[in-house]
Order: sequence, then C-alpha cells, then structure tokens
Amino acid sequence: MDREHLLRTLTSDILTYVMHGSFPEQHAMERIKPNGLDHRFDDFEMLMRLHFILRPDVVDFVEELPVRLRSIKTQTESVSSVSRGTVDGRIDWHGTTQERYSRNPQDKALFVCEHRSENYDIEENLVLKALLAIIYDTLQECSQYFQRDYEWVTDRWKDSLDLVETMTNLFERNVHVRRIRPPREYEPTDRMIERSTASRQRIYREAAALLGRYRETIAGDTDALHELIEQTAITPSDDETLFELYVLFRYVSAIENLSDEEFTMRTIESGSQEVARLTSEGTDEEVVLYHDNSARDRGLSFISNIFDKTERSLSRTERIHREAQKIANTYFTEDEFRTSTGRPDVIVLEVKGENQYKYLITEIKYSDRPETIRSGIKETLEYLAFLRQDGELVHDEPDIFGSGWSGVLIVRDLPDTKTTRVDEQRSIRILQASEVEEQLQAILQRIL
Repeated sequence: MDREHLLRTLTSDILTYVMHGSFPEQHAMERIKPNGLDHRFDDFEMLMRLHFILRPDVVDFVEELPVRLRSIKTQTESVSSVSRGTVDGRIDWHGTTQERYSRNPQDKALFVCEHRSENYDIEENLVLKALLAIIYDTLQECSQYFQRDYEWVTDRWKDSLDLVETMTNLFERNVHVRRIRPPREYEPTDRMIERSTASRQRIYREAAALLGRYRETIAGDTDALHELIEQTAITPSDDETLFELYVLFRYVSAIENLSDEEFTMRTIESGSQEVARLTSEGTDEEVVLYHDNSARDRGLSFISNIFDKTERSLSRTERIHREAQKIANTYFTEDEFRTSTGRPDVIVLEVKGENQYKYLITEIKYSDRPETIRSGIKETLEYLAFLRQDGELVHDEPDIFGSGWSGVLIVRDLPDTKTTRVDEQRSIRILQASEVEEQLQAILQRIL
C-alpha cells in the first residue's frame, strides 16, 4: 500500500465520515495539516482554504496579477450632476433649463452637467474580487507561517514573502481592485461564474475556474478534493501518521458495518472525547473508539506495576525501568511529561457490557523491517499487560495479554515474506496493511 493509495482513501474517508459528522472534524484535520499550524486549521474549511492557496495554478495566478490588472474591464456611464458657478463636464442645456425652471428661473449660475464615469462593478470583476478576497484573507490568517522557512510554504510560494506582500498591496492599494465593490453575500452567483468562464480575457476565465473549483472543494466534490490534496500534498511527511489515520478510518468503517437494529452509530459532537460511538437502545451496552490521548478522562492508563515490587525481587532490566521512571517523575513537575501517566499513541476500542469492560488495543508500525515489527509486538504486549481501568489491571493472571484477540499490531505489507494466518497466531493478531479492510471486522466480532 503506497502513499498514493493512502491519499485516495483519505479523500474518500473525509467525504464519507468527516463531512457527514460521524468522525470528529478536528481529529482528522489536525493530522493532515502541516506541522506548526495552530488550532485554527483544525477546521475543515480553513484547512481547505490553505490547501487552495498552495495550488500551483493559484500561485501562478497571483504572480501574473500586477500586469493583468491594468487591463480589467469597466463600463462607461454618463452621470449627471448639478453645480452652481462651475461647469464640470458637458453642459446638458435641456436639463439645465428644466432644473432652473423648477428651482429659480433667474439663477443663471446653475448648470446640469454630464460627465463620463467608469463602472467597475461588472460581473467579471465581482468574480475576480471574490477570488482575490479568499486568497487575501487566507494569506492574512497564515501570515506568521510565511515568516518561517516551512517547506510546504516555500515549495509553492517561491520568494514567498515578496509574493505575499505583492498580493497584500494589490488587494489593499491597487486602484482597480479598490474600485470594485465587495460582492454581496449571495454574489457571485453560479451563473455569474459560468458567464465569466466564457470571457475573452484570460484573467476572468482563470478567476472563474479557480473560484468554481474552490466552491466545489468546500462543498465536498470528490474529484476537486482529491485533486487539491494531491496537488498541494499537505500530508504528514511522516507516512506512519497518514497510515495511522487510514487505520483509524477502517475502524470507524468496521464499527459502522457491525451496527444493526440493536446498535446506533452516534454523530460525534465537536470537542467530544470519542472518535466513534455505538449505543444500544434500552441497554447499557456501548462501543467506543478512542485515539491518542482521547481516553485519558475515561480512566485508561498503561502504567507498569514495577513500583509494587521490592528492590530485591527486580531483575536488572526492571531496576533500570523503575529508576528511569523515578528520575523522570522527580525531574518533571507537570503530569503530561511524566512517564508513569497518560497513555501511548494507540487506538483503543472499549466495549461496555453489563458491569464489565472489554478492550481492543491496536499498535501501528508503518514498516516492513523485522526489527521494527518485533518492537511493535513487544510494545503491544506491554500495553495489554499494563492496561488499567481506574488504576486496576484489566487483564489478570494467568491471561495478562487478554483473550488472544485483545491486541492488534498493524504493519506494512510483506509481499515476499511467508506469514501465519490470523486465526493461527498467538497472544495478539498481526495484520498487514492490505489485510486490514477484510480482517478487522472479523476481529471486532470476536470481542463484541
């Protein structure tokens, strides 16, 4: 499974789950935004706007603006004005006679004059102004990031500071842009954009095409969204993060497929702890999916019980582990830095029944290297052995790793390596990337 496949699947997942409210928007957006962006970009529309201004054709459009704005279209209008003592433009004698007659026939200093005026508020210019406003507003939101040497900026906006300054000056000071009134709330309409695409001037055709593509992306058009993510490539440079998000969406899909007339897939509210939740009407049964530190408030932790042992009963390896924990707990004063609190970066599925909880712990290693997989096996076993609910170990002796279906390790595909079938494995289940779609639902059925 390569990066392109992950990107295509991610596009589909965003449209299927995020935009329909069954997956928290913030949880997805904060994982596909560039490193260093603040929480404003955890919003789908804001992040898509950032993607949009990093499109190569948008950058090219801005680069050509200074020259092309000189030739934008206007409509010439005749404007009449009444003046006294001065003549501004051509005298309209018929209008002057009527105006004098209505006011004071003896007033020989009153004149009605006509002069020509340029009207900038034509349809094509309103389309152009709407596009420029989107680019300008987004650049203002991102201004601090253009001051830093982020690769995702410099790859698109070469000499970015100069180009951003050019765009800012054009929008704020260019006489032509300033004379175009801001589009009203309902403008530009789809018909105005469509007519602009047939303009004789390239600036209007391109502006209409870009604005139309932007609207399609925000509205959730599949092709537009995939094209935008593919072109701007604002995805984690660490492919494991992207793969982890892919697996997380596979869990949501599997849970949704398992829901029947007894269970209901709940829409996730903004700011919720959960990634997904199924509830059973009339009972206390529920299935909840957590990711990263989202289950901290639910009392889940993975704390070793080394502190419960005497010094003499510890092996050298255990003594090192305990001393390392003690040093960290003494050195750091905030809980989030202590090694004995919180929980690792895993996916946790919690199944609540009648007065009991069952858990499925999933560790992800986007690697096909044997040593990395062995490390992942050890970590998954540790998570199972030290999993605690409200301070109490979940798995007791002798089954400290659970039922054998309580832990999953997901790795990259191993096409040239012979491996054991999932139902023949022991203690935990190991899935390759291409097996996740098919096997995950079967594993979930074992614990539900």
